[in-house]
Amino acid sequence: MTFVETHRDTFGVAPLLAAIGEPVSTFYDRVDRKPSARAVADAAVAERIEAIWERSRRTYGAPRIHAMLARDGIRVGRKRVERLMRTLSIQGAYLRKHWKTTTRQDRGATAAPDLVDRNFTAVMPNTLWVADLTYVKTLQGILYLAVVLDVFSRKVVGWQMADRMTSDLVLTAFEMGLWRRDVVRDRLIHHRR
Repeated sequence: MTFVETHRDTFGVAPLLAAIGEPVSTFYDRVDRKPSARAVADAAVAERIEAIWERSRRTYGAPRIHAMLARDGIRVGRKRVERLMRTLSIQGAYLRKHWKTTTRQDRGATAAPDLVDRNFTAVMPNTLWVADLTYVKTLQGILYLAVVLDVFSRKVVGWQMADRMTSDLVLTAFEMGLWRRDVVRDRLIHHRR
């Protein structure tokens, strides 16, 4: 466009732009137009948004920045704040959900037989127990919980919690169930989901 601007007095804008295949409006949009009042206001608000975001150590998102602007007496909409943050390519900090894989499956191992054939009902106590292992997020970190349930009464017969997932965790929960209940040998089926 600088070539067109330097030679516009000699040849005219329209013939020069026609030669390069551009519409005349592109030249006048770039040269003669002053920024609108909205664009000037957006630039000022964008500068404040970036300052608040930097002051928050790049953690504040649109809701908090909007609240800080309102506290400072600048009245703008939250969606305008979001739009300006997008144009500045900034965003607030957020927790990324990441899934922790807790099981490493041995592809070569054969699966244990399903002794209950997926029928999780019991006619009397201490004949079918099921167990599960899960994790609980706490402020100190992740804790692993092993639970053993009696299918007949749906009561927890044994449980154990630890900060590491080991086979001792599951075995201790199972042993607690054996210690707390009167179990007849060869009549109990322990099924792990």
